[in-house]
Amino acid sequence: MIGFAEGAKCGAIKKVFDDAYKSELSCIVVDDLERLFDYVPIGPRFSNLVLQALLVLLRKLPPTTGTVQHKLLIIGTTTFSMRDLRDTGLAGAFNTIVNVPNLQKGPEVMKVLKDSDMFSFEKNQVKALEKGLGPMSLNVGIKKLLAMIEASQLTPNPVDFLLLRLKLDARLSTTDSF
Repeated sequence: MIGFAEGAKCGAIKKVFDDAYKSELSCIVVDDLERLFDYVPIGPRFSNLVLQALLVLLRKLPPTTGTVQHKLLIIGTTTFSMRDLRDTGLAGAFNTIVNVPNLQKGPEVMKVLKDSDMFSFEKNQVKALEKGLGPMSLNVGIKKLLAMIEASQLTPNPVDFLLLRLKLDARLSTTDSF
């Protein structure tokens, strides 16, 4: 919705919900909630019109058509802190909030690699990756790690690429300036 005015964003979001109500079972994934209503933590500043539209649509029960009660699962992702969620009112719009902490250690990354099935490593590559991750102090989100894994598939040496990206990310997350 880049370049959309507030009214256009509200209309597009409403259309997604209206389309979802047409099916008996639907799922809407709202990725990066804060980006939809232009949230900026400094201030804080955001589009109140879009936030209010989201809150109304998130709380609205799906319609009943005849004897059929439509069901709608809404999954929202955000990088908000719990305080920010409460401050905007979004926390109350969801039944369940699951905090997914950043990955801190090599074995956590290895578990994601094995469980994601995004690609398979040869045995020597697994050992090289485990060795490279061993002493590393990490602070990477699951979404970012999955993107790194996907990008590494496109390189001639995915293990070296992944280790380099993780090292760079760890450095950037522990420094305040470049």
